[in-house]
Amino acid sequence: MSKLLQIAQLGHPILRQRASEVADWLCPEIQCLVEDMLLTVADANGAGIAAPQVYVSKRIFIVASNPSYRYPNAPKMDPTLIINPEITWKSDEINNDWEGCLSIPGVRGLVPRHKSIRIAYTTQHGDHVEHEYSGFISRVFQHEFDHLEGVVFLDQLDSTKNIVMEKEWLKRIAGKQ
Repeated sequence: MSKLLQIAQLGHPILRQRASEVADWLCPEIQCLVEDMLLTVADANGAGIAAPQVYVSKRIFIVASNPSYRYPNAPKMDPTLIINPEITWKSDEINNDWEGCLSIPGVRGLVPRHKSIRIAYTTQHGDHVEHEYSGFISRVFQHEFDHLEGVVFLDQLDSTKNIVMEKEWLKRIAGKQ
């Protein structure tokens, strides 16, 4: 039975470590972790979650894009499990957009990211997949991939002047500021 996991907060050392490769993605512990992560990201209304965010230093993340109050223009997609990912190509074009993080609640930052990426990864069933993503989904993949490298979105900012509190950011997207 799946259980909600606690989410590591900025300052916990696990968020600054490079996660280790998953050797046996079919083992019961990994399969249980995946189910727990799926429940946790849905409960937190997140666009994604990485294993280090739930105190597990493994190269696993989930992308779960859905429109929400935090991301009203996010495309809808089924949760996608990513194991041992590699970014194999990045577009030269960079876009700046606002990001938040379940491990840094209440804070938003204007983050530059590659508009498009190509990624290779293993699925929960051991299949090798290669896919190209752009826009919001590309941004979420890059954000979650950073977690596997021990990087948080604040590290990617061009300036600390590009940080706002989520309350103020929500006013901006609602057109009240």
